[in-house]
Amino acid sequence: MDAKAPQAHAQHASPPDRLTFRTKFLYGFGSISFGVHVSVLSLLLFFYNQVVGLSANLVSLALAATLVIDAAWDPIVGQISDRLRTPWGRRHPLMYLSALPVALTMIGLWRPPAGLDEIGQTAWLFVFCLAARLVISLYEVPSQALAPELSPDYHERTGLLGYRWVFFTLGGAAATMMGYFIFFRPTAQYPQGQLNPAAWGPMTLTATAMMFVSILVSAAGTHDRIPSLHRPPERKQPFGEMMRDVLATLKNWNLGVALTASLLGGIGYGMYLGLALYIDTFFWGLNASGVGLLQLANLLAVFPGAFVATALSRRFGKKATCIGIFMTSMVLLQGPILARLLGAFPDNGTAAFLPTLIGIRFVWAILNNAAYIVVTSMVADITEDAQAKTGLRAEGLLMASNAFILKVTSGFSALLPGVMLSFVHFPAKATAVPPEVVRHLAWVYLPATTSVSVLSICTWLLYRIDEKTHQANLASVREAQQAVAVAQAESRAEAEGEAAPIQALG
Repeated sequence: MDAKAPQAHAQHASPPDRLTFRTKFLYGFGSISFGVHVSVLSLLLFFYNQVVGLSANLVSLALAATLVIDAAWDPIVGQISDRLRTPWGRRHPLMYLSALPVALTMIGLWRPPAGLDEIGQTAWLFVFCLAARLVISLYEVPSQALAPELSPDYHERTGLLGYRWVFFTLGGAAATMMGYFIFFRPTAQYPQGQLNPAAWGPMTLTATAMMFVSILVSAAGTHDRIPSLHRPPERKQPFGEMMRDVLATLKNWNLGVALTASLLGGIGYGMYLGLALYIDTFFWGLNASGVGLLQLANLLAVFPGAFVATALSRRFGKKATCIGIFMTSMVLLQGPILARLLGAFPDNGTAAFLPTLIGIRFVWAILNNAAYIVVTSMVADITEDAQAKTGLRAEGLLMASNAFILKVTSGFSALLPGVMLSFVHFPAKATAVPPEVVRHLAWVYLPATTSVSVLSICTWLLYRIDEKTHQANLASVREAQQAVAVAQAESRAEAEGEAAPIQALG
């Protein structure tokens, strides 16, 4: 441990034990809310452009602005959560507080009043999207910070975060699948039901109910773990000293690697999310049920994905697993698009087309799910690495810092789908798009997303924490905590010894 590290370690109320299935399940269950949030909000460009009729550039600009502002909010929430002292601990009060605002902002977001002009529609989108992002952070940041506290074990932590990722994916896939299979049913007027304005209200209301319930169930379900969670001592610090502590925590090599990889990955992910429904609807020519089948493949892949993450990270280590499966999954996602552009993929409508596409997406989803589980576990491992070097434990700040980079870059990249659509002259409220426009969009999308994804994956080569390093970090933290406990005990004994003669005289 760094000799200059502050000796302000705290203790758990009781030694952390192995987590039960109930705790893992209920902890993971809460990420349904964020899965729904991410998946449904990824449809905002399509909804406001193709259903409402707002310019793609204006929609992208509004979405990018909300993400950048939200990104600055996440580290603030992380710091609030790290420093909060209540009978219900540091994380749970914010988690409970978020549920109702999450529901109210989501309801408003998808219901712009009729009669608004373009400026009014853009303002409505910006205000409600920003509010929706800010209030979901009140749940998501503290919930993420719970994982390192609930499980310090190197491999159990990956399993715990596997539950989180399973429910994250289940929530997002279930919400959108309900749209494609139930609410977006084709009609005579709207053969592609995702273009039907009347379908979006019921779909998003159902998604909102899922978010509200999952937040409350997870917060209540993990409430019994509060006594065993990390409880730092009260520290009254001047603002300057607090900022020095923040900078000391953030000045970590492995965190820098994670943030750089997230920065690059966030750009590619933002472009993918913004254009995924365009690609599925217009490039692959899928109706709502066809898109729903792709979502079903993603849903079915989440359980083997969690198994693959745990099994491969135990066998090869987290870093090698992360790099290998991210690279393979990228090839599987982008390969079919390139093959179609080169005339080497089955034509739309042929017997082989949809089964081939679904099969490839299923394997991609297994590996993609596994990769994100492992990456989240790698970021969580930075908690003890930073604590061993600085003496400060700040799960909320560390997890929020990674989210900050993702959101800033996603905010920037949220501009890019609109720019790409405008560049290829993609029409708003389109019922039919010229094939050359669709191909042009694909040729622009493919190299842009692939290049930043490769750079992101290669950045993880610089990550330095393996299982041996993690165990050494845990040992260093325990030694420091024991030293503080001994010093506190000696101080109490000395104080009691000085008080005894005074009591005798009295």
